[in-house]
Amino acid sequence: MFDVEKIRAQFPILARTVYGKPLVYLDSGATAQKPQCVIDTVNRLHCELNANVHRGAHYLSEEMTERYEAARERIARFIGGEKEEVVFTAGATASLNTVAYAWGMSHVGPGDNVVVSEMEHHSNLVPWQMVAQHKGAELRMLPFDDAGRLMTERLPELLDSRTKVVAVTQASNTLGTRPDLRPVIDAAHAVGAVVVVDGCQGVVHGGADVAALGCDFYAFSGHKLYGPTGIGVLWGRRELLEEMPPFLCGGDMVDRVSFERTTYAPVPLKFEAGTANFIGAIGLGEAVRFLEELPLDEVEAHEANLLRAATERLQSIDGLRIYGSTPDKCAIVSFNIEGVHPYDLGMILDKIGIAVRTGQHCAEPVMAHFGVTGMCRASLALYNTEAEIEALGAGIERAVRMLR
Repeated sequence: MFDVEKIRAQFPILARTVYGKPLVYLDSGATAQKPQCVIDTVNRLHCELNANVHRGAHYLSEEMTERYEAARERIARFIGGEKEEVVFTAGATASLNTVAYAWGMSHVGPGDNVVVSEMEHHSNLVPWQMVAQHKGAELRMLPFDDAGRLMTERLPELLDSRTKVVAVTQASNTLGTRPDLRPVIDAAHAVGAVVVVDGCQGVVHGGADVAALGCDFYAFSGHKLYGPTGIGVLWGRRELLEEMPPFLCGGDMVDRVSFERTTYAPVPLKFEAGTANFIGAIGLGEAVRFLEELPLDEVEAHEANLLRAATERLQSIDGLRIYGSTPDKCAIVSFNIEGVHPYDLGMILDKIGIAVRTGQHCAEPVMAHFGVTGMCRASLALYNTEAEIEALGAGIERAVRMLR
């Protein structure tokens, strides 16, 4: 059986109290907590090995470079890609903007179109919106239904020979939906379009195999995968990365520089201008190592049980509506209660030690779909327990009594 208490013991923040109450952390979709091994790795690097990568002949620089590139290799294996296809960025937002500007600005033109799903996080919508506006292209929406199911049957009417990009999430950060990406990717490739996948939630809940997935670009953030903040990954098919111009320019992304001409470093370094977040990258590699040592099938079963318990408990509360009910959704529960503002609910839950997210979750089109201004969201992780689910349910009932 999955030993959740053994897991929790590795996350020191979970032992603290908030307003004198035990912390119930249900906001891992915004940022996950860090295991002790990641914290220790980052601290040790600052204390014992801090030196810039790729630029020094001295011991510290060489060892840091070796560990930096080893982290790249570990992360590449973790997502089923090649080392040269893994670009370190500041986060998923930076990864998606890199694709939009380095690939999109070069390949999208007047009269073309870009298809984006209705459930996207703003990071996989707004950059494509800007590319379309700048290049005179059309932005098209692939909708979802009221259950949160992506309506892939609409693809034939949305995709055509002028479609250049299809942007889609692997798992919705608001609805928990894990769309079947195979028909999306197949349909996009049939018309010559590239597929850009936001994997921020998907890589955490179920993992990713980019080779099996068949997408062209894949982005995720380290801080949602139990790693440090300020580090992200962009995976791209090597032939696409090689043909793309760099997005940022400066040190470490060049081969030769003169006033007459500059040539660029090979991928992935071509897209890693300036001082890399080498400590963050190595910390993310340690987070991946931590996950690889867990029984992932048991982790998935544990999260599925948490989701089932949360759904059943919250559905028992009068007037509560859960948004997103697809069968294979990941461990995210967004909800509202009739007559209760989500911000008010979130503030009261906070005062009894329960951390949930309130607002639009950087997915305003999802809010517009349901005609709401915001939602409460409980996003679950491998360290959560069924006792915390019960605490959430009891806390909501208490808050509703106060607010009504």
